[in-house]
Amino acid sequence: MRNSGHTTLVLGLGNTLMGDEGVGVHVLRELENRVLPAGVTCLDGGTGGFVLLGPLQSADRIVMIDAAADGNPVGTITRTTPRFSSEYPPTLTAHDVGVKDLLDIFYTLGGDCEVVLFAITIDPHQTITLSMSPVIERVANEAAGRIVAELDAFAESGQIEPAGQTYAVR
Repeated sequence: MRNSGHTTLVLGLGNTLMGDEGVGVHVLRELENRVLPAGVTCLDGGTGGFVLLGPLQSADRIVMIDAAADGNPVGTITRTTPRFSSEYPPTLTAHDVGVKDLLDIFYTLGGDCEVVLFAITIDPHQTITLSMSPVIERVANEAAGRIVAELDAFAESGQIEPAGQTYAVR
């Protein structure tokens, strides 16, 4: 099911009760304080679940933000365009339904829109806390800036950026 207009769903994922694991939600909150192009909707996806399928299926383009335990240095922002769960970086297990599972179901049900993932590498061994570490807090602001720039560029050109970009922010 598609909307008649061009819509971009920005989906922040993560558990804010687990410190840096909630970085996707924190980035989303930062984006909500910025000027975004028309047609962009921000959604706090929290710890996921099948309830996210409806918003995913209604979008023409999806930008997801999530924490990753991918072996890169803490604070690395990786931008990918995953098409299958095997292309999604290793994550933590704080989600009810894993994002990999959600993407697989989305594509199985006929989802065919562009999906861009901004994965932010965190320390998977951090202690439970309600706040982000200083490094990840700084990186969250950088990620928000990169996402706004991409949303603006997409609104102007309608073109998606090439996959596989990695930004080291420390």
